[in-house]
Amino acid sequence: MELKELLSMVRKRLLLISLFVIVACGLMGVKSYLYTVPVYKASAKLIVSQSFEVNGTRAIDWNVMQSNIKLISSYKEIIDSSTILNKVISNYPELKASPSAISSVLKVSSASDSQVMNIEVTDTSYKRAANIVNAVAHVFKSEIPSIMKVDNVTILSDANVEAEASPINRSPIFYMVLSFIVSLMLSIGFVFLLDYFDDTIKNEEDVLQSVELPMLSYITKINRSDLKPRKLRASEKKVGDGTYVTARQ
Repeated sequence: MELKELLSMVRKRLLLISLFVIVACGLMGVKSYLYTVPVYKASAKLIVSQSFEVNGTRAIDWNVMQSNIKLISSYKEIIDSSTILNKVISNYPELKASPSAISSVLKVSSASDSQVMNIEVTDTSYKRAANIVNAVAHVFKSEIPSIMKVDNVTILSDANVEAEASPINRSPIFYMVLSFIVSLMLSIGFVFLLDYFDDTIKNEEDVLQSVELPMLSYITKINRSDLKPRKLRASEKKVGDGTYVTARQ
């Protein structure tokens, strides 16, 4: 199929394509502006590090550092365990959340070969997210010596509860542009699909493709008005078409 035929096909269904795109963008705009709840993220950083004294000077052993890095995988699981989360609930009742609710919004990550852990909490309220992440960080730091029998966790930074945070949701404009592109592609694909399954003959080219025979003539479209008998005007009447009267003597 040539490019001209494709463009002609799109032009014939341009109204359908436009309607599809307008409806899709309109629905996405309504959802984005009226029904999308803003989501905020708060984070705290912890470092897993342990040093020892040599002649009164604090030093860090390479093997100890590697051990700390390997411990981070275990620490991730411990942070999200019921032992820590239940302690968070008991120490911070003002959070008014269950351990499962905190676990569902909690994320613990770390970079490869890094001793730093990042604790993140997402919530519809930034202040609430910051309070939860700070509570988890402090409880974990205080409980890890009794759990692992080693005190090697330090809080690098807390979440700023009073910070002016912005939602992490994407802009509604982004979703509307994405909706426009996707709906345009889908509608054009739907038009091509309709044409592919359409076996009706519309023009001379369709006849040639279907029967592979030349077309000698064709009948134009006949309207209902063309089937009604028409009265001949006086100028169109022929000799003998008039009405005559016979007279007797």
